[in-house]
Amino acid sequence: MRGHGLAALALLALGGSACAQALPSASSVQALPAASSTQDKDGHLRVQVSARQQTTLSAELAAKIAFLPYREGDAFHIGQALVSFDCSIFRAQLNKAQAQAEAARQTLKVNRRLAQLNSISTLEVDQAEAKVKETEAEAGAMRATVSHCTLAAPFSGRVAKLHVENYQYVPQGKPLLDIVDTSRLEVKLIVPSRWLAWLAKGTRFAIHVDDLNRDYQAKVIRLGARIDPVSQSVGLIGEIEGSPAELLPGMSGWASFKPPK
Repeated sequence: MRGHGLAALALLALGGSACAQALPSASSVQALPAASSTQDKDGHLRVQVSARQQTTLSAELAAKIAFLPYREGDAFHIGQALVSFDCSIFRAQLNKAQAQAEAARQTLKVNRRLAQLNSISTLEVDQAEAKVKETEAEAGAMRATVSHCTLAAPFSGRVAKLHVENYQYVPQGKPLLDIVDTSRLEVKLIVPSRWLAWLAKGTRFAIHVDDLNRDYQAKVIRLGARIDPVSQSVGLIGEIEGSPAELLPGMSGWASFKPPK
């Protein structure tokens, strides 16, 4: 009986070893590729709506915010003031620099007259000229600083996010607000590279936006400059026709194309 028991244990050990060899180790297991989330069963391609222009505006000087007229979601036009800073100190420094520059110019004017009368040396005239250049450079630097006291909108659009509040002191480089241009919206998607045989700039296609459950027309405006060698796909940028006010960046949906027969 003892011999049979040992034989059984040996067989069990061999079977366990065979099973261990048949199954891959946990470190070598790789997840099976999931079905592509960019294409449905009908061949529609996933798209996302994005703004052609969007940016984060940051403080170009260290100062206290004096005026922040727009809140998240508000619309604005190009050139309008989005943020204004309390620049009383900088303006006072500008006035001082301008006064010093004017005094240096008057000194140079007098020195040149005296040099004509041989009352002073040319060195004194040269020093006066250098002083004028120095003070004018200081005044120019302060004018540039003061010009940053108001942050104007670089394009028309809407405020996507505020990073600061009114009367807050912000350091130079602090992000202030995110803005997006909602007047011209694009859609981004990935298409099979074999479509390049018939796909070109200006090709029209349809888009169904899930968030609104509506359909729109778009056209290709740019194609990617490089094909992914693994997926054999290429990026595509399309522009939605018209300016639908209800569309917002970040919405998504499906695009459908009609390739030529």
